Amino acid sequence: MNIRRLCRLCNQELNPGHPTVAHLYYCIHTSSTMALYLWFLLAVTNEATATFRPRQLSPCPMVNMEVHCSNMNLRTVPLELPPGIRKLDLSQNLLQNLTEEIRAFYTSVYHLSFHSNRIEFIQPGLFKDMTNLEVLDLSRNYLDIFAMSNSKVGPLSSVKKLDLSGNGLYTGMTSNFLHNAPALLNLSLNGNSITKIHNDTFAGSLALRNIDLHNNVILEIEEGAFDYLPDLFELNLSMNSITCIKDFNLSQLKLLNLSQNSIESFETTESDLEFELLYLDLRENKIFYFPVLPKRNKLIYLDLSRNLLQSVFNKSFVNFLEHISYSSFQNHSQSLNKTLSVDRYIFPNLAKLFYLDLSYNEIKSIPTSFFGSMGSLEFLNLSNNCLEVFSVDDDSPLAFLETLDLSANTLQNLSFGKNALQSLKKLYLRGNLLSTLDPYTFLHLPSIEVLDLQQNILSVCGLQCRQPQEECRGKETGCVFLSSIPSLRYLYLSSNGLVALPRYAFYDSPLLLLDLSNNPGLEISKEAFTGLESSLTYLSFKGNTLQALNMDLSLFTGLKTVDLSSNQLTGLLLWNRESSIELLNLQNNSLFTLEYNTVLVLERALKTLYLSGNPLNCCSNPRFMHLIQKSAVDIPDKDSVTCRYMQDSEYKEINISHVAEEHCEEQERKSVSVIIIIVTALALIAALVLLSRCCHQRKRNVRGSFKA
Repeated sequence: MNIRRLCRLCNQELNPGHPTVAHLYYCIHTSSTMALYLWFLLAVTNEATATFRPRQLSPCPMVNMEVHCSNMNLRTVPLELPPGIRKLDLSQNLLQNLTEEIRAFYTSVYHLSFHSNRIEFIQPGLFKDMTNLEVLDLSRNYLDIFAMSNSKVGPLSSVKKLDLSGNGLYTGMTSNFLHNAPALLNLSLNGNSITKIHNDTFAGSLALRNIDLHNNVILEIEEGAFDYLPDLFELNLSMNSITCIKDFNLSQLKLLNLSQNSIESFETTESDLEFELLYLDLRENKIFYFPVLPKRNKLIYLDLSRNLLQSVFNKSFVNFLEHISYSSFQNHSQSLNKTLSVDRYIFPNLAKLFYLDLSYNEIKSIPTSFFGSMGSLEFLNLSNNCLEVFSVDDDSPLAFLETLDLSANTLQNLSFGKNALQSLKKLYLRGNLLSTLDPYTFLHLPSIEVLDLQQNILSVCGLQCRQPQEECRGKETGCVFLSSIPSLRYLYLSSNGLVALPRYAFYDSPLLLLDLSNNPGLEISKEAFTGLESSLTYLSFKGNTLQALNMDLSLFTGLKTVDLSSNQLTGLLLWNRESSIELLNLQNNSLFTLEYNTVLVLERALKTLYLSGNPLNCCSNPRFMHLIQKSAVDIPDKDSVTCRYMQDSEYKEINISHVAEEHCEEQERKSVSVIIIIVTALALIAALVLLSRCCHQRKRNVRGSFKA
C-alpha cells in the first residue's frame, strides 16, 4: 500500500464527522502497521547500503585470476581482492600475523606465497577451510617464534608442497607444521637450525616424496627416521654436519645428496634387495675409503670428488689386505672369495653407472679391474689426484666412455689399447709430467674430438710427406703424432716447452682450434700448418716471444680468432688475400704501427681488436689511426691504449681516442724537412757524380789528342 495514501485514509477516518470506535481502532491498527513497514524498509536500506558499498580497488595486478602483491610494503593481507582467485603472491612484504579474517575470502586459492615477510604468528587452523590449497610458501619468516608456543598450524589437508626454509627452526619445531599434512609430497626445510632428525619427525606426513634439509646443522639421524615414508624418492641432506652413514637401507630412494658434510664412511646394509638409488652425491666430505654400495643397485651418477680417498678399495677390503701382502693378492684370490663377497668388498657392481667423479682426492693408483663392471660409463673424472700411471687395455669394458679427465696428476706413463676407447671424445691431460709416450698413443682414439695436452713436456712428430701412410711417419721417438686424426677438432698444446713444429705436424687432422701459447722460442716450419687452411677458426700464439710471424694468415679461409698477445712483434707480414679474422689480439707486443695494406685487408672483416701494451706511434700511419678511431672495429681495451707523438722535440703519450691533427703537425714538419734534406743530398750527390764523369771524360779527351 502507498504510504501517503494510508496517511490520508487515517486522517479521513479520524474526521469528527465519523467518531466511531471501530473507525478509531482501524486507524490505530493501520498506523502501527505503517510504522512497522517503515522500520523494515529503513533496516533493509541500511543493510543494503552497508553490504553493497563501493569496493576499494586492489593495488595488486591480476592476470588470469593470479594476484601479485609482491614487494608492496603491505602490513596486512588485502581483503578487497575479487573472489575466486587461484594464486596469491604476498612475498617480500611486512606481514607479521596471519589471522582467520582471511579465511572466508580465499578458499579458492591453490597457491599461496608469504615468502620473505616477518610472520611470527599464524592462527591455528587458519588453512583448514582452504580445501584447494596445494602450494604454501612460508619461507624466510620468523616462524621459530610461533613454534616456541607449541601451537599447531594444521590441518593442511590438501597442501602438497610446503616451504619452511629460512625460518630459524630448530630440532622438534617441525612437528608443529607437519603433524596433520596427509597430502604433503614436497617439503623444504633448508636454511634452518635443525641438529637432529627424530624418528617421528615426519609421522604426520606419510605421503612425502621429496625432503630438502640442506644447509642445517644436522649431526644425528635417529634410526628409522625415514623408514615409514614408502614413497620418498629424493632426500637432500647436503651442507650439514653428518659424520657417518651406516646401514643405509632406504631402498626406495632414487636421489640422495650428502655433499658438504663431514662424512668419513658410507656403508649400505647387507641386503639382497634391489635398491632404486640412481643419484648419489658424496662430494666435499672426509671419506677415506670407497663407499660400500648396495650389492644390487641402479646407480647412474656417483660423485666422490673432494674427499680424502687414497685408493678405490673400501674399508673392509683394506682391513683384509692388512693380513696379506698386496703382491700375493692373486695367490690368495680363492681364500679371498671365501672370506669376502668379491662384488661387495673388492669392487662394486656398477653396471648402469654412466657418471663417476673421483677428482680432488689422493688416489695413487687404480687397478684396471676396478672398471670391470662399468660397461655403461660415459664420464670419468680422475683429475687432481696422485696418479703416476694410467692404462686401459684392449679388454677394458670402457667401450662407451666419452669423457676422460686425468688433469693435474703426476702422470709419466699413459697407454691405451688399440681398441680400448673407441667412443672417447674428450681427453684432458693438462698439468702432468708426460714427456715420453708411444708416438701412436692418440692414433688409437678414433672418435677423439678434444685433446688437452697443456702443461706437459711433449714434442710433436712431423710427416715426411703429405700422405698419412705408415711410411710417411718414419720411426719417430720422443714425440707424439697429432696428424692423421680425422675426428680431432680442438687441440691444446700450451706450456709444453715446444721447441719446434715440424712439417705437416697437423696434416689430415681438421682442427677448429689450435692453442700453441706459452711455448717461448717456438720455431715453426713453413709447412707446419699445411692441411688446416679450410678448417682452422681459432689460433693462439700467445706468449711465445715471437719477433716476426712468418706466415700468411689470410690463407686460412675460416680463421676467425687470432691471439698474438705477449710476444715481441714489430709488425705483421703482408697478407696476400682478404682476411676472415674477426678478433685479433695484439696486446703487449712491440708494434709502432700496422702497415697500410695490412690495415686495408684487416678492416673488411675485423670486428674486435686488442691493442694495449704497444709503443704505438700516433702519426706514422693515418689509415691505422682511422681504423682505431672511426671504423666499426671494437677495441675493448681502448681506454688503456696510448700512442706517442712529438711536441717541442720530445715524445709525449696520449690516449688514442684523443689524437688530433695538431698532434702530428710538428712531426709532419720534421718529416718534410727530413725529406727536403734527403732530396737535396741526393741532388748534390747526383751533381757530383755527373761532374766527376764530365771531368773524367775531358781527361780522356786530352790524353787522346796529345802528340809527342
